[in-house]
Amino acid sequence: MDLNDPTTIVVIGVGTLLAFMLFRGIIGGGGGAKGPRLSLAQAADESDPKVFFDISLDGEPAGRVEMTLFAKTCPRTAENFRCLCTGEKGVGKLGKPLHFKGSSFHRVIPGFMCQGGDFTAGNGTGGESIYGETFDDEWDNGVVGHDEPMLLSMANAGPNTNGSQFFLTVSQTPHLNGAHVVFGRVTAGVDVVKTVEGVGNRSGRCTMKVLIADCGELKSKAM
Repeated sequence: MDLNDPTTIVVIGVGTLLAFMLFRGIIGGGGGAKGPRLSLAQAADESDPKVFFDISLDGEPAGRVEMTLFAKTCPRTAENFRCLCTGEKGVGKLGKPLHFKGSSFHRVIPGFMCQGGDFTAGNGTGGESIYGETFDDEWDNGVVGHDEPMLLSMANAGPNTNGSQFFLTVSQTPHLNGAHVVFGRVTAGVDVVKTVEGVGNRSGRCTMKVLIADCGELKSKAM
């Protein structure tokens, strides 16, 4: 198994290396019954929460990425991510703040994806959801495909092992369909994501330190 293959999402569990090759036809998908296939327009709703990352590269501001979360389609997954952006849940069971602020994008592969969300270890071995360590894949309301770039999807170590690690796609990645839950999309700051993509390499290592310097929820103008 080649862990550097650019079509692999790698999540390393504590004490165990778990790598799942995601070529077409090899992995059938996550656990549980799946709802209907949804387009992005069907998955989104006007009331969906919006969040942001302020990104820094080697300590220098690189810009803001704004994302919309599909709360109607994936309510638990979206709420987990929203709360990890705001930090409102305090300290988790692992003794670390449940907050993306200050965490890194630890794995970036140009032409594929940018992976982050490990705020406990910083290297792909950790992370924690607001519900405990992990929670189940959320398919009941429908499945959104990885059919275009700039989608927000959960990294995992197999079916029903979602924590806090996520990835932003930078290309179409349909071979991930049914194995990773798409729960949002980038709505502003595509150029910033492309800048982050540019500091990665085929092995996933970054040539610069990519940090989420700040993050939070964007309130609607009506509020």
